Amino acid sequence: MYQVTKLHYHMLSKVLDVYFEDGRCFTLSAEFLRTHSPSAEVQGHSPAQKQLVLNKQNVAIKTIDPVGHYAARFVFDDGHDSGLYSWQYLYSIATQHDALWQEYVNAVEEYKTQKDSVPIKFVP
Repeated sequence: MYQVTKLHYHMLSKVLDVYFEDGRCFTLSAEFLRTHSPSAEVQGHSPAQKQLVLNKQNVAIKTIDPVGHYAARFVFDDGHDSGLYSWQYLYSIATQHDALWQEYVNAVEEYKTQKDSVPIKFVP
């Protein structure tokens, strides 16, 4: 069980420092946190329902609300506020950041290449 001891948000750079009681600290961008929100709106109710969140390069966190002793709710300036970021979830995405970010970048690139393609069927 991982326990967060401190959350420090840098408003200018839009990054969040997450400190855990084991001494580890991770820095996560607001864009990463928004695009990887644990909310059903983003994650869906199954892996097949997961949504690709686009155009959040400039998103910022407006407020951070504690939820008991186990999570925080981030209110983003785009209005998103429904994800509860448990300490376990934060630790999981922080330790897998590079792989998760690369998956996201690849999904965005795939989306961009497919969004304008129109299948054409030639009938003789």
